[in-house]
Amino acid sequence: MTILELNGDWELRDETGALLCPVKVPGSVISGLHAAGKIAHPYYQENEYATRELFWKDYQFVRNFAVDEVLLGQKEITLVCEGLDTLAQIFINGQEIASTNNMHCTYRVAIQDFLHLGLNEICIVFHSVLRFIENYQYRENKTIQYVPCGAMKGNQLVRKAHSMFGWDWGPQLVDAGIWRTIYIEGTEAVRIEDVRIRQCHQQDGSVRICTRITLSSNLKSTQDLTIAKLLEDMLLGQMVIVTLTEQEGKQVSETKANVVQKYFEKEKLNLIYEAEILVQNPRLWWPNGYGEQPLYALMISAYWNDKCIQCETKTIGLRTLTISQEADEWGNEFAFIINGVKIFTKGANYIPEDAVYPWIDKERIDYLLKCCARAHFNCVRVWGGGYYPSDTFYDLCDKYGLIVWQDLMYACNVYDVTDDFAATVRQETLDNVQRIRHHASLGLWCGNNEIESAWHHWEDFQRESVYLRADYIKLFEDILPKAVHEADDVTFYWHSSPSSGGCFDDPDSDRRGDVHYWDVWHGQKPFSDYQKYFFRFCSEFGFQSFPCLKTVASFTEEKDRNIFSKVMESHQKNASANGKMLYYLSENFRYPKDFKSLLYVTQILQGMAIKSGVEHWRRNRGRCMGTIYWQLNDNWPVASWASIDYYGRWKALHYLAAKFYAPVAVSIQKTEDFVSVYLENETLSEQQCRVVLCVRDMQFQKIAAWEKEVQVEALSACELLQRKMKEMPFYQATADKSIIVDKKFVDSRTNNEYNLFLEAQVTLADGTVLTEVDTFVPYKYMELPKPHFTTEVKETKDSFEITVQSDVFAPFVALDFADVDVIFSDNFFTISNEKPAKIKVEKSDILRGSFQDATDLKARLMITSVAETY
Repeated sequence: MTILELNGDWELRDETGALLCPVKVPGSVISGLHAAGKIAHPYYQENEYATRELFWKDYQFVRNFAVDEVLLGQKEITLVCEGLDTLAQIFINGQEIASTNNMHCTYRVAIQDFLHLGLNEICIVFHSVLRFIENYQYRENKTIQYVPCGAMKGNQLVRKAHSMFGWDWGPQLVDAGIWRTIYIEGTEAVRIEDVRIRQCHQQDGSVRICTRITLSSNLKSTQDLTIAKLLEDMLLGQMVIVTLTEQEGKQVSETKANVVQKYFEKEKLNLIYEAEILVQNPRLWWPNGYGEQPLYALMISAYWNDKCIQCETKTIGLRTLTISQEADEWGNEFAFIINGVKIFTKGANYIPEDAVYPWIDKERIDYLLKCCARAHFNCVRVWGGGYYPSDTFYDLCDKYGLIVWQDLMYACNVYDVTDDFAATVRQETLDNVQRIRHHASLGLWCGNNEIESAWHHWEDFQRESVYLRADYIKLFEDILPKAVHEADDVTFYWHSSPSSGGCFDDPDSDRRGDVHYWDVWHGQKPFSDYQKYFFRFCSEFGFQSFPCLKTVASFTEEKDRNIFSKVMESHQKNASANGKMLYYLSENFRYPKDFKSLLYVTQILQGMAIKSGVEHWRRNRGRCMGTIYWQLNDNWPVASWASIDYYGRWKALHYLAAKFYAPVAVSIQKTEDFVSVYLENETLSEQQCRVVLCVRDMQFQKIAAWEKEVQVEALSACELLQRKMKEMPFYQATADKSIIVDKKFVDSRTNNEYNLFLEAQVTLADGTVLTEVDTFVPYKYMELPKPHFTTEVKETKDSFEITVQSDVFAPFVALDFADVDVIFSDNFFTISNEKPAKIKVEKSDILRGSFQDATDLKARLMITSVAETY
């Protein structure tokens, strides 16, 4: 096989053919124009809107390439386009060879009849999707009215990432271009068309790896040769070898594949080979937190007359992985079960890392997924309004032990399922399922995001045609599940999210399936509302915050830094979100004194909200078996539900997630009548621990304390200790169950009766101490004393070690630097006793900027806590 790469230097031209600028491929109109200095950065201030207007025009991507005698001598020459965005015509030497209409598909086009020796030209014309939508003619009874929040009308008419048309967290930038790899492939005999792998895990612990390989030949039937003769000729000298090696390079086994089927289809001759490898002592792949992630390389080598003409390698992990829906006392569970172990899923929803897709590179993907693993995630959900990520994404999920909940690319929308639409989405599904299915991390295929639930009860959907509702059934209950099963009959398929199993059968049930819960945030319910619900699996729930000042500064001028300025509102795509954040702020904190403090407090609110939900559902492990919060990341600098902002800066939520998603975590449940301390043990080992619950004042003095020794089973949640409010000596209960602190415990310095807090410390057998804090009233009612922080910084070969101490209770202590970005080992932590907080910064976690030494770091360290915000 001969490969001619076409990535690299192209020309970007306007619709008349006039040169605009050079462009790197993979690349797009925006990436090319911005790199050439032709447009301002689309994310700065309100530049989004001017950039959006560029896409009422068509654009051309043009380059020359040289064809030599070796390539021209191949029996089959194919242009392979792994990603064209979206409505494109492809020309070779002035002749049209193909057109495309789906950015999610890989296109393979035979081009041997269009090439000549020497210099050739390829031109790809990208037509305006905005003009296409404007001129679209709906079929009778099929006019679509619905537009997702923040999006442009008609986004469902084109198989292009929905969020490129805008969303309630993203810009309206309907970019165009060659967004993935493009190359020419020459084949002299046969090519590996497909590799399908099935694992059979035996009772004795061994694993049989069954591999099915499809080889296709470009030999075509003629009047002179029968199909039988062609097949016989094809088999002569043909051999397929399958080799399995461990990731360290040690060969496990090698075997020759056998031909099991031969057939002629679509002018191609196909041979099906099968091979079986037995692994006697397999190293099983586990999600993050349950074990290691050993991987194996399965290499398929096709030989022709003793010459290896093509090799293809699939990286696999040996495991069993599916969803358990076993009946129980609460209905039917919904739990990932891996290698026979039911796990509690901990994760977040992933969106594309950038609104301009060519700006997404391997380093950014690796950084984001590594941050998930560091925060003890074991899952990421690929949301259905973006794209199917690159192979790199899945390779890294395999590496970091992150189970992938994979939506198909449909979200919050209504679709007119024409014959052409059905054909392209079927091919899209086959392309991507075949590409992704072998990954150890792949845990679930899901048909769409929220569309079943929308048809069930969203008011806007009830105004749509019943014929479009019927198209939902056709697409999501027939076409797509059949296409997925055709390509992958092993991985669990789920019709929608949320769902109870499809067919509009109570898709939001709390007794089965998964749920999206938004009453906290959209419904403005208090954080305590989470505790009313015992969902089987919560795959979406979220809360907004602003990014930090450094991120805001990247798209604003000083005059813009007010949340109601035009620029700030243009980077807030949910029209009611600012009001919601201020409402929740008023319920929990005093109004911040300045803009920077406001940004900080919204991050604390976001962290508190998600923490409240996760802790409740983890405490009810068994009844609830998973939480995937909305959302992991941003695709531009914006106010959003993300826990990591566009520049990779961890918000408070991500630091808190590292604690509430920890394999062993402690939480406090407080009601009007009880205070309870829980341990959530998501490990395969039991935990022996000692719990101490105490009440302290602002100067850390213990008012009361209780302790207990407890053993907690593996994979469980356990109430370690409970106290009744009325038993606490410093409380007087009134008839309406409100709490009044005995006056002798009033804080003498502030004369505030609410200046007491709960501290739970759990010491594990290995000496690890886990601390959790809660207050009896919202922080706005407490007279928090201004802390005096003392710090020490020591430098080692690989890290800086920071010690922070406060003289008084200091909740949500945040560390930062004005011009350096780092990941702290902990942040937004609470100092609740005399022991100092010890924070580490690995030198490898200094992301931008640098420090000369420990003294320099200490001088530049900024410390904030709640008391300094008002």
